[in-house]
Amino acid sequence: MTRRLYTILLRLLLPLALLRLYWRSLKSPAYRRRVGQRLSLGHAAPATQVWIHAVSVGEVQAAEPLIRRLIERDPPLSVLVTTTTPTGAERLRERFADNPAHRYTPYDLPGILDRFLDRTRPKLLIVMETEIWPNTLAACAARGIPVILANARLSERSAHGYGRFAQLTRETLQGFDLIAAQAEPDARRFIALGAQPERVRVTGNIKFDLRQPASLLDRAESMRRFWGSQRPVWIAASTHEGEEELLLAAHRQIRAILPDALLVLVPRHPERFDRVAELATRQGFPLARRSRREPCHADIAVFLGDTMGELPAFIAAVDTAYIGGSLVPTGGHNLLEAAAVGVPVAVGPHHFNFAVITELLCSEGGAVVVDDTAELTRVMSAWLSDATERARIGENGRRVVEANRGALDRLMALVEARLVEPSGGEAESN
Repeated sequence: MTRRLYTILLRLLLPLALLRLYWRSLKSPAYRRRVGQRLSLGHAAPATQVWIHAVSVGEVQAAEPLIRRLIERDPPLSVLVTTTTPTGAERLRERFADNPAHRYTPYDLPGILDRFLDRTRPKLLIVMETEIWPNTLAACAARGIPVILANARLSERSAHGYGRFAQLTRETLQGFDLIAAQAEPDARRFIALGAQPERVRVTGNIKFDLRQPASLLDRAESMRRFWGSQRPVWIAASTHEGEEELLLAAHRQIRAILPDALLVLVPRHPERFDRVAELATRQGFPLARRSRREPCHADIAVFLGDTMGELPAFIAAVDTAYIGGSLVPTGGHNLLEAAAVGVPVAVGPHHFNFAVITELLCSEGGAVVVDDTAELTRVMSAWLSDATERARIGENGRRVVEANRGALDRLMALVEARLVEPSGGEAESN
C-alpha cells in the first residue's frame, strides 16, 4: 500500500470514524465533546514548541516524566499534548491541570493536519511508543519539523501486522528523525521493517523513571484503612472484556481458602464499569463501588474501582497485584507501578506489549507469569497467606525499578539536540 492509497482509504473511512465516536459516546459521553478538535475546527490549538502525542492513559502515564522535565526546564518549554481518548485527556488533567495544554489528536489527513500545524507551529513532535501515522510524518517533514518516536516498542505481533503493508511502513518509518527504542529487540524490529539504522537508538524505558507524588503513600494508607487493615487484599488492575469472569472465578477459589479476602477490581475502560458491577453482583459477590462512596464492610467481597486517577493509590494499598489484559489476548499493561511500590505482581500469558519488562522482573524474582485461572488462584492464595514472601518478591521488584532508571536522561539529551536550530541557537519561545 502507498501513502496515496492510504489517504484515499482514510478519507472514505472518516464518516465511519465519526460515527464510531458517536456510538462510543452513548456509553461514555466524553467522546462527543470537542469533536471539532479531531478535525482541526473550532477553537484554535495554542502555538507550542513541543507537541507530544500520547494515545490514551498508558501513553500519558509513560510520557509523564518527559512532560515534567520539559515544562520544568530552564527556560521552560511550551508543550501541547494530544490524546485519542477522553480517558487519556482526563489522566493528563489529573496530573498536570492546565499545563501542558491538551487537544484531541487530529485525524491523519492532509487538510486537517495542515490546519493543525498552521495554528500550533511546533518545533518538535514527540510520538509516544508505537503510534505511526504516515500523513502526520509527511506533513512534519514538509515543514522541517523533526519527529521522535519516544519510548518506542514493537512486539513481534505488531511487527508482523505492519509487515503486511511493507512499502507504506518502510516509507513511514524513514520519516522519523529518531526512534528511541525501549530495548534491543524493539530496535531490531523497527530496522527490519525499514527504519534507517543510524536513526535508531536504544535509550531504555522511561516508565522506570516515573516518580509518584509524595502524597501517594498517605492516600494508600487511607485507602487500606477503608478496606480493612487486617484482611488480605489483591487487585486486578486494567482488566478487559472477558477477563473479569476469569478473575471472579479465581477470587471465589481464593475466598474458599481466605474467607475475608477482598478483590479490588479496576476495569480498563470507564464505559464498562456498570457491566462489570452487574457481573459481580449477578455472580453473588457482595459489592461496593468507589464512585458511590459505598462503605467496604467486612462482608464485601469485591470493591469496584470505578473512578479515574486512583489506580496508583489502589495498587500501593494492596498486598498483591494482577495486571490485566493478559489472561485475554490484549497484550497486557504496565507492571512497573506495582513493582515500584514493592507490591508483588502477576500477569497472564498474553503480555506481549510489555514482554521485556515482564521478562526482566520475572528473571529477578519480582513478578510471575500465570498461565490460567488455576495458577493465578494458587499464586495469589500463597502470596496473601505469606507476608514474608510478599515482602521478598516486592523488594525484588522495587530493586529492578531503581536499577533501570536513567532512560529519561538519555532521551532528554536527544530531545535537546533537536531543539537547537541548525544555526546553533535555541528555538525561540512562543
